[in-house]
Formats: sequence, C-alpha cells, structure tokens
Amino acid sequence: MNFAQKDLEYIWHPCSQMKDYEQFPPIVIERGGGIYLYDIEGKKYADVVSSWWCNLLGHNNPRINRAVKEQLDMFEHVIFANFTHKKAIELCERLAKVLPAGLKKFFFTDNGSSAIEAAMKMSFQYHQQSGNPQKKRFMSLTDAYHGETIGALSTGDMDLYTKIYKPVLLEVIRLQTGNIEQAEKIFVQYGDETCALLVEPVLQMAAGMKIYRAEYLKKLRELCNQYNVHLIADEIATGYGRTGEMFACFHAGVTPDMMCLSKGLTGGYMPMAITVTTQKIYDAFYADYNEGKAFLHSHTYCGNPLACAAAVAVLEIFEEENILQNAQNNAGYFAELIREKFYGHKNVGEIRSIGLVNAIELTGVDPKARVGYKIYREAIKNGLLLRPLGDLLYFNPPLNITRNEMKSVVDIAGDAFVTTIGNV
Repeated sequence: MNFAQKDLEYIWHPCSQMKDYEQFPPIVIERGGGIYLYDIEGKKYADVVSSWWCNLLGHNNPRINRAVKEQLDMFEHVIFANFTHKKAIELCERLAKVLPAGLKKFFFTDNGSSAIEAAMKMSFQYHQQSGNPQKKRFMSLTDAYHGETIGALSTGDMDLYTKIYKPVLLEVIRLQTGNIEQAEKIFVQYGDETCALLVEPVLQMAAGMKIYRAEYLKKLRELCNQYNVHLIADEIATGYGRTGEMFACFHAGVTPDMMCLSKGLTGGYMPMAITVTTQKIYDAFYADYNEGKAFLHSHTYCGNPLACAAAVAVLEIFEEENILQNAQNNAGYFAELIREKFYGHKNVGEIRSIGLVNAIELTGVDPKARVGYKIYREAIKNGLLLRPLGDLLYFNPPLNITRNEMKSVVDIAGDAFVTTIGNV
C-alpha cells in the first residue's frame, strides 16, 4: 500500500500549502528512538526541531512509555468536574515546587492555545468580579505569537498567521518589544482599561527565535503591578529548560500572575496544557454558586490521566537524571559548533543562541525563492528534520541530545546549506 498517497487522499496537514505535497509527499513515520524518527522504509531522521518543540526527552523514551502504559492499565480518562485522580494531584504538587513562587492553582486544558484562552478569560472575569469593570482590553508585544484560536491569535503580531483574520480579531494594544520608554507611555494611556499583558518571556520563538533582555521583562512586571494589570507568561514553548532555565521567567526573577504551559509538559507525548495562577486570582472566583462567580470554562480532556502520567514522568526524569544541568553544560558546545559551521557566510546574518535553541538568519536571499524550504528538503534527503521559519534556520532539539549527535546534525545542516546556497 502507498501510505503517502492514502494520506493525501484524506488528510489536510497543519501549517502547510498542500500543493507542495504533490512534489514532496508526506514522510510516513513508523517508530522513534532518542532524537531519531524512522520511516516505513527504515530511513532515520534526526528530529532537531523536537516535532514542533514538544519532544523534550527523545522519542520513545522508556520511562515515559512505562508511566503511560501503567496508567493505561488503570483507567484512561475521567470527567474532571467533581472527580480527580492521583496523577493530576501528584503533577500539581511536583510542579508547584519548581515554578516561580506564588503560582499554586492549576487549571487544566488540552493545548497551548486553549491555555491562553483560559488565561485571558480568567483575567477578564477576575476584573469584572473585583470592582474593575472598565478593564476589558489586552496588551501584547510586537512579533508575539500565542496560538491560533481567535483570542490567542488576536494577541499575536505575525501577519503570516493573523492578516486574513483581522476583521474578526480582538483589538489588542501593542507594546514594542524591548522598548521600556514606549511601554511606560502605553501603560499611562491604557493601563486603567487593560486586563492583562501577555508575553513570551525573554524568547519569542515563532517570530524567529528573537531574544530580548531580561531587564525589559522585569520592567513589565513593575508596570503591571503599578496599573493592576495581570502579567500572563506564555511558557508553552519556552518552559521546561528550553532557554537554559527551567522556566524563562527565571532569567528575570519574576513571578507572573498566570503562566501557560504545554509542549514539553508531557514530553511531547500527550496533548495537555495548564494555566497556573495565584491564590489571589483563584479567590476572586470562590463564592456560593448562586453568586455566579465560578469559572465556567471546560475542555473534555481536562486533566487526562494518561497525559498527567507522562507529565509526572517528565518531572521525575528532570529531577533524577540532571537533565537541565546537562543541557546547560552542552549549550555552549552546541552554539560554538553552529557558529563555526555557519558564521562568516555571505548569506548568514545574525546567529542567536539561548539554552540549546540556536537560530541562523539568512540574508541576501529572495523571500519568494523559499530558500529555507529548499534547505529543509535537502536536509531531509540526508536524514535531518530541520524545518525553518521562513528563511530562518533553527535548532531546538530534545534536551538530552548528545554531543556526538550535535556534531552530526550540524554537519548535515551545513552540507544542506552549502548544497542549496553555495560556499562563501
């Protein structure tokens, strides 16, 4: 059976122009192990984009596998209204110990965009129930990306995703990323009518792995305090060690009012997300039912036991296998390999690094030529899954990638780059 043809007969793939698949059909994956995926013909691919940044500890991780299988033999799911289970409780207890101080109430959803939507609704309802009915708007940063449902998409600032939908999006107040003086002026003008400011702490990944100073995040925290605006930290992509800290907020030493988690939360195994918040926000919803203050937001798979089991296993692995420390120790080595391979080429601009995340900006290329896409296809031929953001190449591998694997993937990427663009 030609599985690729069957796929194209039925499936509409995400974030894809399906016409491209006529020339480059989908690759049918059969199994995985470590940083590698293997297709039905046995060819292996090094997944250095962590399958959209969620595969945290390698494919087919034996400890996570075991945790999910053990839970599956117990039960698969239960309604999370008025019911609970041990793995959800254990997960929250463990997470509370590693999150910024003060984040202690956990609201479960099933994907990152939904966690953002929950946080936005939570903030709005909080203010409506706390004597601030004028607070009805949201702020976010330039180049932001927070997901693709309508509320989350509204807070984004990337035309690739938002342009066609602008007639139906919320009107969001925009702060220029990194500009403290402009932020101060915006808060003076709009702070009183704003519910919350959404930020990707320190690293804006979908925008091209753009890094901003931790001091800017500290200032935003101060402004939010001053104007009674919630700070919502979108750590969906930046959390769980991606930036070299367990959570990117630690670079600035700040505690947000809400933090949204997903992707690495379950090690990339199961769809789950959490919006974590403070006791103060939780208390604004705590009342007799007839007061109408309950947060009536729900998802069918809230607190799914299989996902919780995977998430608990991830935290156990972090604690027992020194994952974060090892990733920190390897980050400089990985960045240096990439700089040695790419720096100085006439079509390479800035090279950015934070944690194990590395980004290479291509310059002097025609955007319509889709050079990044061509490099991606060339890399795939040689066993490397390197999915660029437009004409930006990046590496965001599992945290337990080895130094030998780092050397191998950088060499393959360099060869694909030279084959596509040419030498200096």
